[in-house]
Amino acid sequence: MARRRVDRLNSLLKEVISEVIQKDVKNPHINKLVTVTRVSITNDLRHAKVYISVIGENESKLKTLEALNQASGFIAINSSKKVSMRYFPELRFILDDSVEQHAHIEKLLEQVKKEKLDRDDNNDN
Repeated sequence: MARRRVDRLNSLLKEVISEVIQKDVKNPHINKLVTVTRVSITNDLRHAKVYISVIGENESKLKTLEALNQASGFIAINSSKKVSMRYFPELRFILDDSVEQHAHIEKLLEQVKKEKLDRDDNNDN
């Protein structure tokens, strides 16, 4: 029962925090191509890790991450106005590179597939 509640909160917080970042945070260091990929709140509901994905160069990713962590209090206050919780968790933003890892794996698989086709074509001749 408690696990389901935490999962629902994670999903709700993901949407609310994402909306606050897109609409309320006005920081030029935050890349416009930032996405909240997931939220992981602790069982005591006091802390939450917010995983973000940023499209761009490494420098842009790091600046965005730093700016979001500096604005975490502002983001938490604005998010708490949209979610009814006794205590709103302290937010910590973490760079999620799983999207890039997935793209890299897809690229490698495509290479393997192409090499296999080339090998098969050479064997047929």
